[in-house]
Amino acid sequence: MTPLRLAVIIGSTREGRMGDTVAGWFVDQATGRDDIAVTVVDLADYDFPASYPAEPTDAVRSFVGEVRRADAFAVVTPEYNHSFPASLKQAIDYAYDEWQAKPVGFVAYGCRSTGLHAVDQLRTVFTALHATTVRDVVGVDLLCGEPTPLHADQHRQDARVLLDQLCWWGLALREGRAARPYVS
Repeated sequence: MTPLRLAVIIGSTREGRMGDTVAGWFVDQATGRDDIAVTVVDLADYDFPASYPAEPTDAVRSFVGEVRRADAFAVVTPEYNHSFPASLKQAIDYAYDEWQAKPVGFVAYGCRSTGLHAVDQLRTVFTALHATTVRDVVGVDLLCGEPTPLHADQHRQDARVLLDQLCWWGLALREGRAARPYVS
């Protein structure tokens, strides 16, 4: 069977962000599996326009292509002011049909909140795009743990559960889209 094509999207573009560190840890959890092929989609690598363009730019087309190719998504998001970053919302909005009938999971981080406020809001956004969000989340409190909060056994277990759910939904929905194209 063809491995699940999982796009790990780093949602923060802020200087000094923890998103690339958290995403790197999550990718390490996923790459040990032979049923997943991981692609990292770092929004900081895209030169998106400041306002929504009348015609897609090369960066927009490139991002939308990554979303189209993926079978499932793990969105790595910080929580800023009880929400997710504007850079992530902008990128999500560049694609539409490409998200449909695909699962989305979340790896969230914050200070004491573990990013769950951001996840709650992202669930609403992805539901509107006809994507399926999986129940379990990896939530990281950046103020806990030594030497980093990502070394906790609980986070590794949470990552396994999230990856299992993304695989199940991703493979089931990939087969479903192949048998019968999704219509909204």
